[in-house]
Amino acid sequence: MGNSYAGQLKSARFEEALHNSIEASLRCSSVVPRPIFSQLYLDPDQPPFLPEDVKPKVEELDKELVHRYSQNGNLDFSTNQTVNEMEDEEEDEDMSDSSSPPIPYSQKPAPEGSCTTDGFCQAGKDLRLVSLCMEQIDIPAGFLLVGAKSPNLPEHILVCAVDKRFLPDDHGKNALLGFSGNCIGCGERGFRYFTEFSNHINLKLTTQPKKQKHLKYYLVRSSQGVLSKGPLICWKECRSRQSSAASLSAKPNSSVSPSTTPEGGSANGYKSGFTQTDSSVFSPAKSSSAVNLSGTQDPSRNKNIVKPLGLSVQLVGKAFSAAPLSLRATDVANAGRNNVLSSTASRPMPHSTSPSPGCAAGDQASMSSSGPPKKRHRGWSPGSPVPPPALAVPVPTIRPSARTEPLLSVPVPQSMLTGILQPQPIPAGETVIVPENLLNNSGVRPVILIGYGTLPYFYGNVGDIVVSPLLVNCYKIPQLENKDLDLLGLTSSQLLSVENMILLTIQYLVQLGPDQIPLREEFEQIMLKAMQEFTLRERSLQMSAQCISVSPGQLPWLARLIASVSRDLVHVVVTQNSLAEGISETLRSLNEMKHQQKLPDYVVAICASKIRGNEFCVVVLGQYQSRALAESMLTTSEFLKEISYELITGKVSFLASHFKNTSLGDDLDKLLEKMLQQRGESVIIPFNGDVSECVSSQEAIAMVSTQEPDLDVDTFQIYQPQLTVARKLLSQVCAIADSGNQSLDLGHFSKVDFIVIVPRSEVLVQQTLQRIRQSGVLVDLGLEDNGTAYQRAEKYVVRLDNEIQTKFEVFMRRVKQNPYTLFVLVHDNAHVDLTSAISSSLSHGEPSHGLADRVINCREVLEAFNLLVLQVSSFPYALQTQQSRISSSNEVHWIQFDTVDDAASEDKLYFGLNEYSKSLQWGVTSPLLRCDETFEKMVNTLLERYPRLHSMVIRCYLLIQQYSQALMALTTVASLRDHSTPETLSIMDDLITSPGKDKNGCGHMLVIRVPSVQLAMLAKERLQEVRDKLGLQYRFEILLGNPASELTVAKHFVMRLKAWRGYEQDDWIPRTYQDLEGLPCIVILTGKDPLGETFPRSLKYCDLRLIDSSYLTRTALEQEIGLACCYVSKEAIRGPIVALDLSEKEHEKANGSENDSDELLIDLDRPQSNSSAVTGTSGSLADNGVSSSSAADKSQKQAPSLNFQTVAHSSVDEGTYASFTAGETMKQECDSLGNQMASSTTSKLSSLSSVSQTFRWPAHSAKDSKALHAALPRIVILSKAAYCLLSSQKSGNLPSSSSLLPHADVSWLSSLRPLLHKDMNSEEQSLYYRQWTTARQHHADFSNQGEASGSRSFHPRRLLLTGPPQVGKTGSYLQFLRILFRMLIRLLEVDVYDEEEINANHTENSEITQSSNDHWPDIEIFSKMPFDLSVHDPKYRTISPVYTEQLSRVKQETSKETKSEEPKKRETMSMMLTKYAAYNTFHHCEQCHQYMDINPAAQISDSTLHAFTFSSSMLGEEVQLHFIIPKSKENHFVFSKQGKHLESMRLPLVSDKNLNAVKSPIFTPSSGRHEHGLLNLYHAMEGISHLHLLVVKEYEMPLYRKYWPNHIMLVLPGMFNNAGVGAARFLIKELSYHNLELERNRLEELGVKRQCVWPFIVVMDDSCVLWNMHSVHEQSSQSLEPGGSGKNVSLKSVLQHIEATPKIVHYAILGVQKWNSRLNARKAKAPFSRCHVRDFILLNIDLTQNVQYDLNRYFCEDVDFNLRTNSSGLLICRFNNFSVMKKHIQVGGQKDFVVKPKIMVSDSLAPIMPLQYICAPDSEHTLLAAPSQFLLEKFLQHATYKLFPKAIHNFKNPVLAIDCYLNIGLEVAICYISSRPHSVNVSCEGVFFSGLLLYLCDSFVGADLLKRFRFLKGATLCVICQDRSSLRQTIVRLELEDEWQFRLRDEFQTANSSDDKPLYFLTGRHI
Repeated sequence: MGNSYAGQLKSARFEEALHNSIEASLRCSSVVPRPIFSQLYLDPDQPPFLPEDVKPKVEELDKELVHRYSQNGNLDFSTNQTVNEMEDEEEDEDMSDSSSPPIPYSQKPAPEGSCTTDGFCQAGKDLRLVSLCMEQIDIPAGFLLVGAKSPNLPEHILVCAVDKRFLPDDHGKNALLGFSGNCIGCGERGFRYFTEFSNHINLKLTTQPKKQKHLKYYLVRSSQGVLSKGPLICWKECRSRQSSAASLSAKPNSSVSPSTTPEGGSANGYKSGFTQTDSSVFSPAKSSSAVNLSGTQDPSRNKNIVKPLGLSVQLVGKAFSAAPLSLRATDVANAGRNNVLSSTASRPMPHSTSPSPGCAAGDQASMSSSGPPKKRHRGWSPGSPVPPPALAVPVPTIRPSARTEPLLSVPVPQSMLTGILQPQPIPAGETVIVPENLLNNSGVRPVILIGYGTLPYFYGNVGDIVVSPLLVNCYKIPQLENKDLDLLGLTSSQLLSVENMILLTIQYLVQLGPDQIPLREEFEQIMLKAMQEFTLRERSLQMSAQCISVSPGQLPWLARLIASVSRDLVHVVVTQNSLAEGISETLRSLNEMKHQQKLPDYVVAICASKIRGNEFCVVVLGQYQSRALAESMLTTSEFLKEISYELITGKVSFLASHFKNTSLGDDLDKLLEKMLQQRGESVIIPFNGDVSECVSSQEAIAMVSTQEPDLDVDTFQIYQPQLTVARKLLSQVCAIADSGNQSLDLGHFSKVDFIVIVPRSEVLVQQTLQRIRQSGVLVDLGLEDNGTAYQRAEKYVVRLDNEIQTKFEVFMRRVKQNPYTLFVLVHDNAHVDLTSAISSSLSHGEPSHGLADRVINCREVLEAFNLLVLQVSSFPYALQTQQSRISSSNEVHWIQFDTVDDAASEDKLYFGLNEYSKSLQWGVTSPLLRCDETFEKMVNTLLERYPRLHSMVIRCYLLIQQYSQALMALTTVASLRDHSTPETLSIMDDLITSPGKDKNGCGHMLVIRVPSVQLAMLAKERLQEVRDKLGLQYRFEILLGNPASELTVAKHFVMRLKAWRGYEQDDWIPRTYQDLEGLPCIVILTGKDPLGETFPRSLKYCDLRLIDSSYLTRTALEQEIGLACCYVSKEAIRGPIVALDLSEKEHEKANGSENDSDELLIDLDRPQSNSSAVTGTSGSLADNGVSSSSAADKSQKQAPSLNFQTVAHSSVDEGTYASFTAGETMKQECDSLGNQMASSTTSKLSSLSSVSQTFRWPAHSAKDSKALHAALPRIVILSKAAYCLLSSQKSGNLPSSSSLLPHADVSWLSSLRPLLHKDMNSEEQSLYYRQWTTARQHHADFSNQGEASGSRSFHPRRLLLTGPPQVGKTGSYLQFLRILFRMLIRLLEVDVYDEEEINANHTENSEITQSSNDHWPDIEIFSKMPFDLSVHDPKYRTISPVYTEQLSRVKQETSKETKSEEPKKRETMSMMLTKYAAYNTFHHCEQCHQYMDINPAAQISDSTLHAFTFSSSMLGEEVQLHFIIPKSKENHFVFSKQGKHLESMRLPLVSDKNLNAVKSPIFTPSSGRHEHGLLNLYHAMEGISHLHLLVVKEYEMPLYRKYWPNHIMLVLPGMFNNAGVGAARFLIKELSYHNLELERNRLEELGVKRQCVWPFIVVMDDSCVLWNMHSVHEQSSQSLEPGGSGKNVSLKSVLQHIEATPKIVHYAILGVQKWNSRLNARKAKAPFSRCHVRDFILLNIDLTQNVQYDLNRYFCEDVDFNLRTNSSGLLICRFNNFSVMKKHIQVGGQKDFVVKPKIMVSDSLAPIMPLQYICAPDSEHTLLAAPSQFLLEKFLQHATYKLFPKAIHNFKNPVLAIDCYLNIGLEVAICYISSRPHSVNVSCEGVFFSGLLLYLCDSFVGADLLKRFRFLKGATLCVICQDRSSLRQTIVRLELEDEWQFRLRDEFQTANSSDDKPLYFLTGRHI
């Protein structure tokens, strides 16, 4: 085995071997570069080796190999054949011994006209077995049907009839030379030469045709009469194993390994492992049981062997009596955790008889073959053709043939197909007999790691070996897509030859430590790195991959060379025939080992066969490694079953008896009895006293705490991170609702209800209930009343046990019955049970398995439109596979605090897995993560002694003994101290002494994790017994934390807990672990997984020493450490964090002292602290290089006491450290902190007292505890395996637990994949797992995969919340429920403006009113009412008041608040939406979705674009508007008969009476509000027919069209893109008048009078949301506000009411008032007013034909229009019994332009003030990019003081404005006068005006008109014109210079460039 001289290369032997190696490589005919050996050793310039030089070089070689092997990486794929060919190709006998290339064989050309198709004979008849299997074929007597293989048709067999005399018998003998055969296709007979026959059947061979080579199988008929492939034709003699071994040894060959123990004199030291000869090997009588682990077929037509069908692991032989096996026929192909042959379970289990699917097919394809077949030695005769190397994984012994086309040409029932099997005999060399009593003799159960190639069959004592597929997938290099290859930095995935893989494997095994086991993930990364390096090498050398490879002759040498540095831990065995030889050899020598001999940990068996290239496997013999590998193959449930089996069957009795005695050899029970008698009745004092003090048990029970301790009981509150995450969840729900796939309609719901599903854990249920109760969420959601919420909470939490079905049905019934409630199903700890319901029912697993799948993935849940599923998990990896049901965009990840500063606001910081891993670098003497080395050593000794027991059982027994002895050592038997591990001792010491120092009896909690329930119960009983006999039963409690049961705490401890909390009620008992805050106790936590229970602050130690190599998945390992995760005080990590951030210089400074030996005052007498012994640093020389003792010595003068407070306040009191160097300071802080974190004891406990003074865990002395409620991280004691994984931060990667397989229920998709980086956040990790992992067959998500990879379905209403353990996810999702409810209420609410009318005191009460009972205005009375000129709309509180006579009487206060730039925030009020509201795009419901959406079948192009042109006198040109008319709305328009030319929009008649329609077309101008504008009037119009047109600007049309595809759009011309709202209203009115004329003309032809056509249109804002009716009488109607009556009505009823007004055509404008909350409360006012109306008006376009909106205006266009209309003598009527509510919309609308300079000089410009909007003409002023009109209006609003100084606060002397109303500031009143003849104007008798404003005045304004008015002296004038010339003409025409004085510098223009047509104005003073 291996090299006999490992590492000591003797010179002579080395030279000889080298010589052989060179010779072999010279004889090798393929062109290769110089072999690697010559590269390494034979460089001409190297000096020759001296024997003593060799050893050191080997180490360097090892390093060099890593770089070199990749040069020789690849196979020559050009000569590669397909796997199937290789399977069947056999080498030609006659070829020369060197592997020279085959001589090409030239065939005779086929006769002309004959058929040459493969599979047909030359006569064109089909010979393929597939076609002929059902045919009846007549053959002459003495002939047999045989199958021939054609190289061109590897998947087919050709049927031939051959005389059986020319075929061999069963022993491979007696075949006549020559050939005689017939063609069964065309019936031609008598072929005498196989060459001739092969030409006839078109075999098309390239080599000499031979019957031995091409006639492969006998063909047999099955019972159904189907012809199928039978056994192989045995052409060679099946010699026994022994003779082949002997013939080999007679021919020494350079590549056979010198064996470890040369015995028996045979040349190579082989001793045969078999004694039987011939085929008796196969007789079941001799081999007690056999397991076939090979991919090839069994017996050489041996009829008496049982052949079970289709099992992936076969039992062959009689009942397995001698070595019962536990076999599982699960998916070996996945080669993950599933053991093929389990060593540990040793009782028969029922087999699943279903054939394992896809074992063969999938794996075969992805495997790379091992190169062209090599030439075989002449004298060597294996039993048969070789099985394919492609199947490294065991597959069904007999497997249905995998075919591409259907097997039979006629349809056959399925059962028949399974009969068509392909038997393949096993060569004798392919079997291994496992020696009897292997485990007993050697104490090791070897694990065989499947490597590359086919494993042999194992017979005999197979229970003593384990076959593990751990690394098998690493060797099957998958074919990757190019994008994946690029990602990995590879050019092709076929880069490594088998030789390279072998070398890499050996190298990997050599570098593994003695306490490490091979990890698949680690090895995959090594393979990947090798391939990447290879690719780099290939690119840099520009060499093709084929010319670099390790030749087979070199392989054994290189392999041994690499293994030689392993100190005998890795051996290499090289054989020539088969792997079986190497394995047998290894097992045999293992069986015959003497116990004192040292075993290698690994034996690498390599078969350097010439036929099929190299194959290899690894036999693991290391005591620890083999056991760890075998145990890691079992799933958690399996090994727990295994443990309980060992306990039940009493296998542990030896172990138990071993532990009956103490380490000193005393009988433990007797010793305890003796102590009990010594103590008598008294017990140790419960608290506030030393362990040596005793009291009677009555006193002990009666002791209660003297004062209430200040317990840090966490009250439930929501912290900032939880709020943030809740908001992230909410925004994700909104994103689902907005996604447009109609999967969630939030507008539909008005209530939130929920249910929380948790795993089976009583404590977790109680904990969740407690949080639901404390959070008050039930009351907040309105689900329960305050009184009942406490009891009723229970129905909201359901655990996954057998009762869930009924509870869940009740819940689903509620979901169905309440369609307007949004239900949230929270699945907490969603990663816990992921078994699919189907697989759990098939496998008869635990009854609880698959429950989650049944609930969460059932059809009702998936289809309920009002149910959201929120899965919550700390370890979501198993939910993030390729088949995940949750879209990655629906994952919400916990926020990550990157630095301490982020969390500065929080007083506590989260301390999780990453922090624990980082804490190992803190360099403190008592680390938080520890590994108990002493314990591990004891375990290893015991493991060797009890090889048949599961290691967890042994660990558990040892742990119980350790704790028992520690208890005894600390109380009575001090001599046992040296026999407890220091770690255990220090924990127990802390546990016992802490209550003694506390006046109340508070102490610490220790959690011991024991996954097996039986072991946990045992541990509890034993420890309780020891505790009670030692009299400590009142000192601390021992609890069993079993998920299946509630907590049971002894009565006196419950009393103590109640006293601490001040609870009065009698029935209170602790239900959760948090309720145990402060109780000194040991919790033995059991159960398969920890389920997310929260532990109290007083938890100080987590003992995870039982969590071992069975926990090698990321989830399993991390959830165990999750127990210790918690929030800690900031101070607790401050020191270390600073220490981590030492800058380079400080590191140097700190490390500098290492070299100055005189500075290191190593205190040799100082006892080592145990924890530093644990971590392997010596306590004196710690990582930072400053010895802790020396730092302490130096610092004694400066810092007399560094207790916790000084660390806590170190930031304040920096002076303490002033004289330290930085490095020392850090060290000091860390060390003292370390001491505070763990009072470390020593072997003599001498320093305990001093240490615990520095150490202060919270709440020890009442004085300090108030000031110092510091929460500290817990201390975790790990097993060695877990510690190595978490501490392996060599490269600073994530704790390498993260690179493990994420969960046992998933598998890696490919062995080539990038590494998970340390800086990947949880989102990136999720995407990584979604790409690279796939669900296993029993995983609940496995079924979620479509045929195409893209078709897997995400469930649209499912979210995943992930965050580290104990971070606060429960609080976060409860908060989410709360804000979700608030948001739904908000969705049903709307903010409407609620502002009182302004200028109420400016109005005079008109004497003329109408009776308040009237529904409509009476035109006679109404026309006599005066018009109220004052503007009352609160929106206009900042505009200039309109002058009235009343206004002149109002005293204008000069102390008006100075006008701020910021408009005051307008008051709003929240209103519930009613069924009559107008909606924006976010509303979806069943009724209006037709109104909103075009049906999906119809495309957007269904609407047509129509141009509509008319001439406008005002614009003086033709205007072209565009209509976009959906098909469904074309009935509202008239089109020309020919061509679809738009002629007009239909208008109704005045006389029409239709209750289901409104007559007026509704126009809504909208800008910037394509989503938020309230343009959905379906509900407001009660669904009746109406004509609604959106008026939009040209550039916004596409957006509006996208969101409102079913609306008619009126698109304004492009020239109005920058215009204000005035332009839109002007064009609406112009268009409508033009249309009215067209309709009158059209209807006149039909005999309708012109005046009968309906002349009104509605112009309505896009923010009108609700309409109300106010009446004095209807007190009964539902009231909006108390005190008055008003009810919500629809827009339809408002419009129909107004349209029904008598003589309506005599009114110019009708409107309603604006709502405010005080409308109803105020005393009744007149039902109709004659005043300004806006926002929502009915406009009579006929009457107002000559009154125009000012199309240039941006502001106040409606006030201006109302004043013009009124001055024309027209009636404006406001209905006061209706009001409109306007929604406060933050976006869009008429928002101000951002005024920017036209040419940007620099980016950061100060904002431009309104006074800079004008400039002197031709000046160098900055020109602005904004419309001139906008600049002018803005300027006028702000320039009051400059323009009209006399008018300020002077309402008696207003500014005269002719024909226009412009806002010139709040302080100035404007007197509006119309210049038109016969117009109605305000009386100006005796008024002196303080200014004159002329704006674009027309010809009606003349000099005579102006002379009527009188002005104050010094009054100012402002004349505004389009350009300079018209400005001059106006001044001349109006003779202004007579009374006004102008100066040249008083001419201004708006600050536009001349292209933008600036406006000009001139100011002057009255003379």
